[in-house]
Amino acid sequence: MVVILKNNVKQEEIQGLIAHLTGLGVEVHPIIGNTQSILGLVGDTSKLDPSMIQSHRIVEKVMYVQEPFKKANKVFHPENSVISVKDHLIGGKALSVMAGPCSVESYEQVLEIAKSIKASGAGVLRGGAFKPRTSPYSFQGMGSEGLEILKQVRKETGLPIVTELMSLEWLDKFVEDVDIIQIGARNMSNFDLLKEVGKSKTPILLKRGMSSTIEEFLMSAEYIMSEGNENVILCERGIRTFETYTRNTLDLSIVPAIKKLSHLPIIVDPSHAAGMWWMVEPLAKAAIAAGADGLMIEVHNDPANAKCDGQQSIKPAKFDALMTKLKKIAEVEEREI
Repeated sequence: MVVILKNNVKQEEIQGLIAHLTGLGVEVHPIIGNTQSILGLVGDTSKLDPSMIQSHRIVEKVMYVQEPFKKANKVFHPENSVISVKDHLIGGKALSVMAGPCSVESYEQVLEIAKSIKASGAGVLRGGAFKPRTSPYSFQGMGSEGLEILKQVRKETGLPIVTELMSLEWLDKFVEDVDIIQIGARNMSNFDLLKEVGKSKTPILLKRGMSSTIEEFLMSAEYIMSEGNENVILCERGIRTFETYTRNTLDLSIVPAIKKLSHLPIIVDPSHAAGMWWMVEPLAKAAIAAGADGLMIEVHNDPANAKCDGQQSIKPAKFDALMTKLKKIAEVEEREI
């Protein structure tokens, strides 16, 4: 349920109404605007009488939220959220580009790539220290050593880092050391993990599950937000369909759908979607044109010898040329990288 207040209501009147509603057994989440404010009610609202709430002098209108996701709902938060990561913004007018290797392989490798992508305009360094792989015999990442490499490269370049958390065992370490915690597609429905990262304040990059619906995706975000962490960034990385030519099928329709349903920023990962380096550029362009808030792109200085997903990684020179083109598309969309 959402309670929309009248314009220019005094703060003490809002606090009085919040206290009254809390006494009725629901959680109240205020969104205070410059002129108008909204109170989002979470919990068992079936016993509340909307007419009684609307009888308060400061209440303009009472609305039910039909969708099962509440905090992620645009009705709860009409203005699009902007997530701040150090000095880097994700959402709003700015477009965020996260780039780097699929997996951390060495300090020299990550540093070289980080310096290159930063010069090209990327704002966040991505790199996997722990890698979930389909085969138990594939390279699983460097683990804690890889995390230390990312931290050192961040210190030298100033780029915030995003890397994937796979286990609750490492949560405290990630909260301490990582700027954006990535929850991968395989863990989108790991609700225990989602609830625990929700207890932190660290921004969360939530990737869409391979076969999840848009509603299921937003409900996973709701799990995080219900625990108090509203710094959630959504990421479309392709879904599993009957098509076998590409690694996954990029669902660009999710971008305008999320913009209609939710206030959360959404970025697109064209590298995992296609699984082919030569498809990254056209899909990245399409994502920006569709209204995405940014991109996550795999960049490797030697894709032929990469330990993970070299076939979908582009070289630094290709990334630099792509960024030049993306900036032009962003300008057409009245946004900027």
